[in-house]
Amino acid sequence: MRAGRLAVFLLATVWLVIVLAPIYYMVLASLRSQGSYLTVSPWLPTGGLTASEYGTVFAAGLGRYLLNSVIITAACILLTLAFSLGAAFRIVRKSSRASGAAFRLLLIGLAIPIQAIIVPLYLLIDKLHLYDTLAALILAMSAAAVPVSVLIMVSFIRDIPRELIGAMLVDGGTEWTVFRRLIWPLARPVLATLSIYDGLNVWNNFILPLVLTQSSNVAVLPLGLTKFEGQYAIDVPAVMAAVLLSVLPLVALFVVMRKQVMRSLGAIVLR
Repeated sequence: MRAGRLAVFLLATVWLVIVLAPIYYMVLASLRSQGSYLTVSPWLPTGGLTASEYGTVFAAGLGRYLLNSVIITAACILLTLAFSLGAAFRIVRKSSRASGAAFRLLLIGLAIPIQAIIVPLYLLIDKLHLYDTLAALILAMSAAAVPVSVLIMVSFIRDIPRELIGAMLVDGGTEWTVFRRLIWPLARPVLATLSIYDGLNVWNNFILPLVLTQSSNVAVLPLGLTKFEGQYAIDVPAVMAAVLLSVLPLVALFVVMRKQVMRSLGAIVLR
């Protein structure tokens, strides 16, 4: 037993080192000047550390890219989760041909990659006069995240005992009461998990911003990082500072949602 625990501890330690080593390197490199980065060991905090590269990337427009990504990600998460939870509740409650057809229609989106419809999507956005706007990215990315979110939410709501819903309806509650007081509280762990999953997909999406935008005012971080890599190809600390800043919002999202995510994972294990 002790040997097994020791082996697990050693493997976990090795995995932790593998995960943290790139992060440590990135943080340390972002706190160097270009001159010190080329002359001292990249793994030791020597040669003088400075935060000047963060000022450099913000002066080059990283703040705008970061703000655009935060706005788009937050809006997409809210729209996707609100629509998915409401649609899943109606699909489960209304066991009719129409609801079943709507569910199957949504699931078709799982089989269609966004690359296959990028040209029709571009033409549609252009016809709606939304090209080169944040609204175009919010609508397109939210629509892309809906199919898998609805599928997960339908599976979750179907596992809720119908007796609970029936008891609330017998006591005089309406479907809105059931949704607000039963479905919404029980779905919070799943919603937290989906918010991280959908948020990662939106935050890291490159092809939709590339096709649906062109001006720097509406550029997002994935596009902005490519510009930094081109503009500061030799200035490695500046690139590392930009990459590190692009990761921090995702870490903050996980920290905020971690308790709900652990509850969701615990519920899956218990099943």
